[in-house]
Amino acid sequence: MTAQIIQDIRPSVCPLDCPDTCSLSVTVEGDRIIKVKGSRTNPYTNGAICSKVARRYPEMIHGDDRLRHPLRRTGMRGERKFERISWEDALEIVHEGFSAAIEKYGPQSVLPFNYSGPHGQLAGGSMDRRFFHKMGASLLSRAPLCGAVKGAAYASLYGTSPGMPVEQALDSDLIVIWGNNVTVSNLHFTKVIQSARAKGAKVVVVDPKRIRIAEQCDLLLRLQPGTDVVLALALAAELERRGRLDISFIEQFTVGFDEFMAEARRYSTDDVVTICKLSAQEFEALVQMFVGAKNIATSIGNGIERGRSGGSGLRAAMALQALTGNHGRRGAGVISKQGLAAPKTTDKLQRPDLVPDGTRTINIVDVPELLLDKSYDPRLAAIMIYNHNPVSTHPNQRQMVEALCREDLFIAGCDIVMTDSMLFADVILPAVSHFEHDDLYGAYGQHYVQRGVPAIPCVGEGLPNTEIFRRLAARFGYDDPIFKESDAELMDAAMDGDDPRMQGFKPSQIPLDRALEMTAQDGGELIMCDTVMPTTPSGKIELFSSDLEQRFGYGVPRFEVVEQTRPYVLITPSSTKRTNATFGGCEESRGLEVLELHPDDATANGIKSGDVVTISNDLGAVALEAFVSDAVRPGVFYSPKGPWFRSSPTGMTTNALIPSDIRSDIERGACYNETFVDISVGEVQ
Repeated sequence: MTAQIIQDIRPSVCPLDCPDTCSLSVTVEGDRIIKVKGSRTNPYTNGAICSKVARRYPEMIHGDDRLRHPLRRTGMRGERKFERISWEDALEIVHEGFSAAIEKYGPQSVLPFNYSGPHGQLAGGSMDRRFFHKMGASLLSRAPLCGAVKGAAYASLYGTSPGMPVEQALDSDLIVIWGNNVTVSNLHFTKVIQSARAKGAKVVVVDPKRIRIAEQCDLLLRLQPGTDVVLALALAAELERRGRLDISFIEQFTVGFDEFMAEARRYSTDDVVTICKLSAQEFEALVQMFVGAKNIATSIGNGIERGRSGGSGLRAAMALQALTGNHGRRGAGVISKQGLAAPKTTDKLQRPDLVPDGTRTINIVDVPELLLDKSYDPRLAAIMIYNHNPVSTHPNQRQMVEALCREDLFIAGCDIVMTDSMLFADVILPAVSHFEHDDLYGAYGQHYVQRGVPAIPCVGEGLPNTEIFRRLAARFGYDDPIFKESDAELMDAAMDGDDPRMQGFKPSQIPLDRALEMTAQDGGELIMCDTVMPTTPSGKIELFSSDLEQRFGYGVPRFEVVEQTRPYVLITPSSTKRTNATFGGCEESRGLEVLELHPDDATANGIKSGDVVTISNDLGAVALEAFVSDAVRPGVFYSPKGPWFRSSPTGMTTNALIPSDIRSDIERGACYNETFVDISVGEVQ
């Protein structure tokens, strides 16, 4: 008699580094995930999810790359030679490695090397932070890899107040999508755009590539990468010349107008043509759309921050909303940082009070250089890579690999699957996915808070991050009760359960069939300069930032030219197959990654679609498959970010070509789009 196969449908939440943070419905058969779909628990995501989450999660969770047991390296770094060991032995190896570094160089020789693999409050940063803070390890500034520049730009204008919820764009008559590939990395905004267009709204897309959402736009501006600040400042100056700035709003709600406009007036239509490489007619069309609109919503993605003038571009584009009075009502505002509405109590969760005075902070982009610097004092001698795949995501991949091959460097690794970075670890601790542990989820691109529970048991001997660091804390003798707190207690430490926005629920008890909408303090909608006010030092929108002037010399946005040393610019935006490097080991990401290039560039180099081509510069060479398309600008190449080594026969990915020494104007962020390359047909021999 054939046994009956029982399937169960269970709730979950997507934790990936994406603004939407979808609610999920997971079909489980036994202990295996069979299917992942969207659920309607979150009214914003409302049942829709991206194809990569739907198609690739079951493969990732149960595939051949899954880490099921603790492992010890037995071969050379990067060789994929490991042996299975017990958890007891694995924890002992970590203890010995960290202790040896501390004994020789002090606790700051240890570095947690993590980023934003999962965005759950617990998995993303809770017990792990307490552990490393107690140890006195070097602190890591993580956001300069991605997000710090945009975050600082937004905060310089608005402080920590949340921006405009996406849904309010339904009341906009002009939606500006600037550096945001909506259908790839902000999917649910698409439906809002479609509904707003049905009501008569116009849509402008500003992007070096004709992205898919541009098929629905009224104006596409394919500007030269890195020149966004010139376009925004020139637009501000032109609107002023035509008497279209909202002087009443500016006087009431902003400071720094004179300083900002002094810089903006340096730019004109001619600069837009020569620097941004747009036509005068395109710029005039943009001006006319701003002039004719009553409610403008601007959605600004992270793409802008990936250039030298990225912070300035972001600030200038956001500032247009204040200059034109597009705040204070529904449908007018900057669609960004809505998650700031959640009552997070991060210090209570992560306990920075444990950090010894004088502990240094390291910029995450500097890590490989500092690992190789013998004069760095105290020297970095032990690292733990978790929630991160640095080999596949950092600039200057060859330097990263060289740093991780340092034989006197102890590397502890912790991940769900065997990534390119785990291949360099001395010991690997198997982690689990969000389908296998409890967590609490805010978001950075919408304004709901959700809770997730396990849909399946932990696979193999894998453990949640929180339990891994509880065990590490115990092995290191950290016996304070804070290292024994349960996941429920950690959730309750992550957000203020007494805040009215939590609707009477403790964070650990949020119903699984609810997503709590975060509102203004008075319970009203989030509307900048109405229900929420800027939390800057002045209490107003700061067009001139004293903080950024003092720290970086950029009180107002400013354009700086980066010398183009090769004939082509390479940009590496989000992928339809991966979220950053997540899913990079799945079947769909195997084989050559694509390189999209304009027909003019293809003709000049004798290239046709399907050809294997090599792009190169002084840092390396990468083989890709050509796809000829007029969606990209002439002189600009496009290849999606996040592929793994297995995608290129040269043993490197496009990250190998990205320089690490060019940094953004504010926050010293990575400049992925300041990458200049040559191209040739065929593979490098």
